[in-house]
Amino acid sequence: MDFTLDRALTEDALRAQIDSALTPALLMLTAHVTGDAGVLRTEWKPNRATLPASGLAPETDAEIRAFCLKRLAPYLSSQRDWAASPDDSVRESMCTWLMDVDIEDAQALAAVAFTPDGCDPRGPEWNLDEIAPDSGLSAVVIGAGFSGLLAGLRLKQAGVPFTILEKSTNVGGTWYENSYPDCRTDVRSHIYTYSFVPHDWVTHFGRQQAIHEYLYNFAAKNGLLEHISFGTEVTATRWDESTNTWTIDTRTSDGVVGSAEAQIVVSAVGQLNRPMIPAVDGLETFTGPVMHSAEWDHSIDFAGKRVVVIGTGASALQFAPAIAKEAEHVTIFQRSAPWLRSTPVLRQEIDPGERWLLTNLKHYRAYYRFSIFLPRLIGNLPAATVDPDFPPTEVSVSAANEALRVELTDYLTEQAGDRLDLLEQIMPDYPPAAKRIICDDGTWVATLKRDNVRLVSQAVQRIDKDGVWIGDEHVAADIIVFGTGFKASEFLVPMTVTGIDGQDLHQTWGIDASAYLGITLPGYPNFFCMYGPNTNTVIHGNLVFFLECQAAYIISAVQMLAKGGHRSMALRPDVFTEYTDEVTKESAKRTWGWSKTHSWYQNAAGRSTIMWPLPAREYFERTSAVHDEDYYIH
Repeated sequence: MDFTLDRALTEDALRAQIDSALTPALLMLTAHVTGDAGVLRTEWKPNRATLPASGLAPETDAEIRAFCLKRLAPYLSSQRDWAASPDDSVRESMCTWLMDVDIEDAQALAAVAFTPDGCDPRGPEWNLDEIAPDSGLSAVVIGAGFSGLLAGLRLKQAGVPFTILEKSTNVGGTWYENSYPDCRTDVRSHIYTYSFVPHDWVTHFGRQQAIHEYLYNFAAKNGLLEHISFGTEVTATRWDESTNTWTIDTRTSDGVVGSAEAQIVVSAVGQLNRPMIPAVDGLETFTGPVMHSAEWDHSIDFAGKRVVVIGTGASALQFAPAIAKEAEHVTIFQRSAPWLRSTPVLRQEIDPGERWLLTNLKHYRAYYRFSIFLPRLIGNLPAATVDPDFPPTEVSVSAANEALRVELTDYLTEQAGDRLDLLEQIMPDYPPAAKRIICDDGTWVATLKRDNVRLVSQAVQRIDKDGVWIGDEHVAADIIVFGTGFKASEFLVPMTVTGIDGQDLHQTWGIDASAYLGITLPGYPNFFCMYGPNTNTVIHGNLVFFLECQAAYIISAVQMLAKGGHRSMALRPDVFTEYTDEVTKESAKRTWGWSKTHSWYQNAAGRSTIMWPLPAREYFERTSAVHDEDYYIH
């Protein structure tokens, strides 16, 4: 798909598709092209809750489209010459108009939230051959998912020799390994991409196969495939202080062991790559098929079968409805009910006219993405923040949290309808944002209402050869499917990481994994994590944006090493301690840190090693460049 958009565009061509335009993006595009922020009228402000759509009356949207078409008409033939970015004053006005208030964090992030077509504004502006041709620096990246491929690209752009080691047989990480029915992201497609690599998405929320294809094409187009050693799992990494290098031990899928050496290691193994199957008594005695959602067996036929689904997390809410359409009966066991957010377009395709605009009208895609992305970056952290004076309870923890609870409760109540018995089961007993809020288009509750589906709000106590037990009741089963998530808090498992003086990283951590900005650790020089501890975002921020921040920080660190003729950099312990104290303190103020309900956000002790507890702006600014005073540099 051509996203250079350097061709002329006629007024008639745009008029033919204009009715598909979403007016917030169209108005900001018009302000950009004309340089007139006055087009962003107060009466045309969008409803933030409905973005990227305006939420305005249809006749108002029609008025806006006609207005923008008229204003843009004189400029269409020269769209190849349109400025890459809006004037600062226009962007500031856009930001205030879009967010409906002048938010300081939004203004600070507005520039980075807008990525012009065909631009890669955060790519390295240096090359190893130019600044240190004899440095001898090289890198090994562990993992070829979203983060590993991005790290590989940045290293390649900087001219740093690198190899990517990937345990699977293809790129994509979780988007290759997870192929269960209806697997998709719950983040809108146009912001679940690298900011500088747009794509012609078919659906509003990307399906697994489409995301995997996107990542594969990204790797192929950027010449990364030839740098990847597939079927190669890293078993251990060891720092050698005498040579300032890492030795990386590997084992191939056919059992061949080997090793590699590099000055730099980037661990891009992610958080969601080790399935978690609870230890249920008697599981090994079950005679039918047993599988986890991340290890889907497509040879299994569910038709006419009695199926037990254990877990009601995001994955189960996707695959269980698909199973229910085929199986004779499905019994779903939930530990705790999930909060659901109304998302009508979750399974819908993008309108063809809208896709035409996204790929043919210069900057429309960038503003369409901006209208989704900036509000997501700012998020709703106040709704996940504890107010001691509220007072906080397991119902809600603040006035903003209570408002969110009411909104989500109304949605569940509407979904349940006259099924008051079901409403009692699907209503969560913990404050919103203590666990992941799941996007929903009505499919989940509709599935639970099916005659062949039963929801059980109890844990499975034991399993025998032909079913599961809850108290004195035996539930017969032909197939058991676990939708119980991942060992997200067990970072870098199962490989061992040995740093200065032989210290073992997993022993250093115990169960409280932590890394400075989720990236570096004291005692482990030149070792960088991506999607490391406390870098996950749900109610505020964006994962891919955070990955881009991490890649920028890592490349800044490599530049510092090369330019200064240095061989190693190790985080100062005092910097690490101050940071971890801050994250621990701030996490305790958030719903997921305060509530007693358990989720994958927490480790075995109930502490969150997963979530970023501060505003996204804090992460962006702290990762913009390495500060050498934070490190011992040799």
